[in-house]
Amino acid sequence: MKKRLAVLLIASGLVFMPAFAKDEDDVVPANFPKKYTREYIEQIKPIYKSTSKEEIIYVALDMLKNTTGEFSRKAILGNNLTEKPVKIEFRDLGSINKSYASFDALGWKKGKRLYIFINPRHKDAPPGAIAALLSHEALHQDESNSLAEETYAWTMEAAVWCEILREFPESGDDNLHPLVDRENTLKKLFEKGNYTNKYIKKTVMQNKGYENLPSTSPGFEDL
Repeated sequence: MKKRLAVLLIASGLVFMPAFAKDEDDVVPANFPKKYTREYIEQIKPIYKSTSKEEIIYVALDMLKNTTGEFSRKAILGNNLTEKPVKIEFRDLGSINKSYASFDALGWKKGKRLYIFINPRHKDAPPGAIAALLSHEALHQDESNSLAEETYAWTMEAAVWCEILREFPESGDDNLHPLVDRENTLKKLFEKGNYTNKYIKKTVMQNKGYENLPSTSPGFEDL
């Protein structure tokens, strides 16, 4: 009788899943801080969904709360020169310009909208590292750039990464990830300069990608 019932269930197309099975959409990536449960992510989603379709971006932005990067978080949500939320997406930067292919991220303005494009190789980075990266890119809000602006942005990124590690130390566990490596390099320069921009500034000045930048730009007049 039991065998016959099993055959009838299969024939009718009914499939019974184990009670403990989870939909893939309910699984939170292992490198998210424990605070960011499925329930918590759903709670913060309405705050950040105007910026991106990616949950890792929601988590990264939320991690900027109560850090030096709070300014950047608010800028991304719309408190910027365009007065509109910044759109954030993972994108092949080489498709914009071949010279951008190896960049980690790119701040971009198109019309009256600001964008932050992140290299797809960082899709699996710890969200804390992406948070630090976003704190940098959110400072670029117009077509102008300068050595002073980049120095400020790199210093902001380093400071935020230090704060993220204090609050969410697991963010630095994957030290082989290229984005974590970038953040740790900035952290070392920041600490070496006694938490000033001394060595970060030197690194910016020596960066060949910045060799044609002016010394200052609007809002960043002090180098």
